Amino acid sequence: MRLQEYSANESPVAAAMSNLRTAPTDAACGWFSLEHLAHGSERVGGMVVRSAQVRKVLKTISRLSPYKATVLINGESGTGKELVARALHTLGSAPGGPFVTFNCSNLVETLAESQLFGHVRGAFTDAREDSLGYFRSANGGTLFLDEIGELPLRLQPKLLRAVETHEIQPVGSSRSYSVDIRLVAATNRDLRAMVKAGQFRDDLYYRLNAAAIVVPPLRERREAIPAFVAHFIEHYNRLFGKDIKEVSRAALDTICANQWHGNVRELGHAIESAVLMTETDRIDIDDLPFNHDDANPEAVGVPIDAMLPRTNVPAANGITLLRCILSSSDRSRVCVRS
Repeated sequence: MRLQEYSANESPVAAAMSNLRTAPTDAACGWFSLEHLAHGSERVGGMVVRSAQVRKVLKTISRLSPYKATVLINGESGTGKELVARALHTLGSAPGGPFVTFNCSNLVETLAESQLFGHVRGAFTDAREDSLGYFRSANGGTLFLDEIGELPLRLQPKLLRAVETHEIQPVGSSRSYSVDIRLVAATNRDLRAMVKAGQFRDDLYYRLNAAAIVVPPLRERREAIPAFVAHFIEHYNRLFGKDIKEVSRAALDTICANQWHGNVRELGHAIESAVLMTETDRIDIDDLPFNHDDANPEAVGVPIDAMLPRTNVPAANGITLLRCILSSSDRSRVCVRS
């Protein structure tokens, strides 16, 4: 079965779950173990993978990672765009190089050019020593510019030139420097609409958008929510020295039906709160930081039981994800076979 093949009469969630049957006997008691919640999922490069949509993202990453082409990652806040950027770096041709990340919303207007391209001593007041800037700091690796839609218009031509020529000129210097980087940009804004509104340069947009990856929001991959719950509980168990082992059906129903406007990041914060609040080795509905009334059961689309595979059913039935983990002297890579 290829990833793109779905029945015309099925929703993406229902189609992705079509080979999974209802939950095992532990659910009859109203509690799910972390192993049960996580079963059928993969963890690749920090990403929890269970939905067909994210397997498509991985497939795109595997195709783009060998090349140093500029990549634009689109997605709502909290969907995991930086994890995708890190996967492109880790699976690329220079995983040992630096991975430098910068959020363009943190650019200081008067220092923005210096922050990106560096400066020489004496270029402006308080420039007491040379600064490499983010481009030269990422030389030999990957520069990840998050929230690229916040980049000031006056800097966009200089960014375009740097991307096109692989050269930058520090503030106050007459010399240009070559940079060998992969540029990955990300945004939660509609850059095409910004171009039409004159808020983003069209030539820069087309240059960045030559290779694009779209990370779907959590509401479009709800079948992955139980695996995320297990992942975050395990993470916060280690962080806080706890030993939470189970989640109640009522809590899971509420979590899966929540709107999650903040996507995976919001879910992670909610689980962190629940881990801190529970006084037992279980998470129940009263431990969650939101009310059951905030949930929308109709949004789930399929019963919670249908999201949870029986543990003796092979993971990702019909969709095989191969993880090729090489030695540290070689590069790591993800191989996706459909």
